[in-house]
Amino acid sequence: MPAGEGTPPREPVRAPRWVELAASLGGAGFSRYLPGTVGSAVAFIPVPFLPASLYPWALLIGCVLATVGSAWLAGYLPGQGRTKDPGWFVLDEAAGIWLACFHLHRPNFSVLIATFVLFRLFDMTKPPPLRRLEKTGGTFGIVLDDLGAGVYAWALVTAATSYWWK
Repeated sequence: MPAGEGTPPREPVRAPRWVELAASLGGAGFSRYLPGTVGSAVAFIPVPFLPASLYPWALLIGCVLATVGSAWLAGYLPGQGRTKDPGWFVLDEAAGIWLACFHLHRPNFSVLIATFVLFRLFDMTKPPPLRRLEKTGGTFGIVLDDLGAGVYAWALVTAATSYWWK
């Protein structure tokens, strides 16, 4: 009798449903096309509408919570998901975009859009050392490259708004 005959096929191992719901930002990460961009857009939606009294501290607090939440939820992922970023896991994108949008003054809408585009560009292309950060072991490795992309976008937009884009 061949090995495995008579045994039911194995179900693919999945994360618990509540982990998928939280880590995918309510399902945005399960988009068929560009799940990281869709997840980033979902996280970005409230940014232009934050009251001046909450800006920028709400973004900083959100970034910290999304970073810690990403690392914590990654611990519930089966197998390599704990260290390799599954495409549907987009809470880390929220941490990155909120860090990128953190400016000490409230930027105008065009600056926020430029920040979003640059964040996605850096997150998708992963210039050095972002690719290395992505491969960092442990559950924080999932979010480090997104935080790095957020820092790159923030730095470029901050320089542009300080010197050229006034």
